[in-house]
Amino acid sequence: MRYERHQRKKKRKRIRWSSVFLILFLLVGAAVLYSYFQYRSGVNDSAKSAEQNQQEYHFDGERDANGLTNILLLGSDARGDENSRADTIMIASYNPDTGSYKLTSIMRDTYVDIPGYGKNKINAALALGGKNGGPELLRQTIKENFEVSLQYYAIVDFEGFVRLVDEAFPEGVEVNVEKRMSKGIGVTLEPGLQRLDGKHLLGYVRFRQDAVGDFGRVERQQNVIKEVGRQFASIQTLPKLPKLVGVVTPFINTNMDSGDILFMGKGLLSKDNRDIETMRIPVEGSFENQRVSAGAVLAIDLEANRQALKEFLSR
Repeated sequence: MRYERHQRKKKRKRIRWSSVFLILFLLVGAAVLYSYFQYRSGVNDSAKSAEQNQQEYHFDGERDANGLTNILLLGSDARGDENSRADTIMIASYNPDTGSYKLTSIMRDTYVDIPGYGKNKINAALALGGKNGGPELLRQTIKENFEVSLQYYAIVDFEGFVRLVDEAFPEGVEVNVEKRMSKGIGVTLEPGLQRLDGKHLLGYVRFRQDAVGDFGRVERQQNVIKEVGRQFASIQTLPKLPKLVGVVTPFINTNMDSGDILFMGKGLLSKDNRDIETMRIPVEGSFENQRVSAGAVLAIDLEANRQALKEFLSR
């Protein structure tokens, strides 16, 4: 009798554990399906208006020796098939061990050696690389001058930035606009603390028609990225992440797959990891304004900037 009762108890336990595993399996399956359909929904919403760029770029990405994931982020003023210079150049670095994020902006007038082309502004490398090799030549340029290995690239259509902001923040992103801005950005911004939709926020980060020019623009770009990261975490955006990735995907030309983007984006939304450290190349006191055949450039102390960037990424 005791043996039979013991066997019945064991059977009930097996049934209970089987039920638990079945429920967990169904929950995971439902989450995967939900994420997939949200992702496809975002892609479909954007694909209707995105200019599909099927250009495939050759890119010999290299893993960083210190285990970082370094991504070349480009905002380009390209239109159609014409070659263009990079409007925005950044290095986004993700440390998988600490889950931390760092962002380095390289000012586009930085005067460097471009492999095979001699001295020029760094943003010229995208155009000089041609239709198939623009990002690759820029990768080589950064590697040769600053000794930083880049594994991935992502060229962002500015319309994708607008769509992402509007989808993630229907009420806008809170920004303190420091002055009146209108020239060259397609919108008019008045000074003061306000919530900006995607179109006006894009205008804010692209404005450079004042005394500080590109320096102010780079600072605004970094501040907005940090603020967006902070607000992502504060509004609990994680359930929306698959759709947000889907919304922006048609506007990005990249060699990263969606799984990589989701993996790194998930960490950015956590409360502990939302702070993004930033720096700018050239660093203060390491450059001077010069005029050369390429136009007005920032002639830099290359060794000082190379060392500063290494220290920033390694700490």
